[in-house]
Amino acid sequence: MLCDMIKNLRISYGISQVRLAQELGVSKQCVSNWENDNVQPSIEMLIKTARFFKVSCDYLLEFDCSKTIDVSGLSETETAHLKLLIEDLRIAKSCKR
Repeated sequence: MLCDMIKNLRISYGISQVRLAQELGVSKQCVSNWENDNVQPSIEMLIKTARFFKVSCDYLLEFDCSKTIDVSGLSETETAHLKLLIEDLRIAKSCKR
């Protein structure tokens, strides 16, 4: 659900509802209402939230749960290093199971 996606992203970024509200230009109560599924964010706020967390609106709405990383400005070598790091993390995670 959208409320869970927003809350989980906020927690994973290690920020408070107050901080997220400040970043999006809304009240803390507004963020709290979204996270408690009392109200849904407007389309404008959905877009701002997606941009803040660097995810797509489809990701927030759980239409597409793939994640992307913005590598613009990085060299091909730097991008390759990131790909290797991601693969190493996947391998390490599968070994823990």
